Amino acid sequence: MWDPEDNETIFRVVLNHEEQYSIWPAQRELPAGWRAEGTEGTRKECLEHIDRVWTDMRPLSLRKAMESR
Repeated sequence: MWDPEDNETIFRVVLNHEEQYSIWPAQRELPAGWRAEGTEGTRKECLEHIDRVWTDMRPLSLRKAMESR
């Protein structure tokens, strides 16, 4: 269970092939289909970063389909 006050665990921001964001403990191997975005920090810092940069939550495939119409 995640402790919202945990300021010791370092996380990294990750993206999948649909450009959807998540966080993952930095010391753990990334799961298949995810890549590091480049940002690392506390859980709070990573989630704040995601709030700033993930402004369009539609999956990449949907955005491309809508642009091609």
